Amino acid sequence: MNNNHQRSTILACIDGSTYRESVTDYASWVAQKLQAPLKLLHNIEHRETPLFMDLSGNIGLGGREELLEELTSMEERRSKILLEQGKLMLQEAYRRAMATGSTAPEILQRHGGLEETLAEMEEEIRVLVVGVRGEEHQHQEKQLGAHLESLIRAMHRPVLVVNRPFEQPPQRIMIAYNGNEASRKALDMMSLSPLYRGLVCHIVHVSDSADIPSAQLEEAAATLQNAGLEVVSTSLQGNVQPQLEQYCRENRIELIVMGAFGQSRLRELLFGSLTQRMLINSNIPLLLLR
Repeated sequence: MNNNHQRSTILACIDGSTYRESVTDYASWVAQKLQAPLKLLHNIEHRETPLFMDLSGNIGLGGREELLEELTSMEERRSKILLEQGKLMLQEAYRRAMATGSTAPEILQRHGGLEETLAEMEEEIRVLVVGVRGEEHQHQEKQLGAHLESLIRAMHRPVLVVNRPFEQPPQRIMIAYNGNEASRKALDMMSLSPLYRGLVCHIVHVSDSADIPSAQLEEAAATLQNAGLEVVSTSLQGNVQPQLEQYCRENRIELIVMGAFGQSRLRELLFGSLTQRMLINSNIPLLLLR
């Protein structure tokens, strides 16, 4: 999160899920904190219609053509409805953002796969804000949105994943730090960004052994302190995810910062990904830094 003007936009993905108001609120907070422009995106996914591809059998040529025309007409009507629904959601999000004190956000509708849309826009994105689940999976707890993990892996920008209503601007944040490349990079990004100014930053290292590298933790804390941040550093022992969740509850953490998917794909396949487990189980928004 630097001051490169080509990467200045805070982009909020707006859909029909119950998270869209929270996404708007968190994106507005980030935009105001960074003094960056806000853009609201509604993306309409293309849908393949299996019936288009199986019109063989006993249907005559004229019948196939008539059915194909009807299916095409139905798809056009569906697209119009989705377009209008999207416009209404964007208008609602626009009004909500303005009510928080944001400067007038830009609104945008796109057709196509969300990952492809974001890949085209990536150069202008400073922070991407998304809900943990889209409208199709919004009521399926303990399950991520269909595109979330692949989206995070594909993006090379910070991604804020929203999973609860925005009640007030975060005051206490936690960075999960283990000294690997992803967490060191996350720490460096935090030290350079105005987003974290004025917040209390808890650096938490969890080890499954008694040998916790205190020097490594002290060095991490010094990086943020030298950037002018208020820092609380803690070493814990035990299973990483439960320890982090308990620490968040006990210290009323309002935002978790992590390096995203820092392990190799093979290790994640064998042992599971901490990023994925935190996304599924945490009820605190996660800012994933790439």
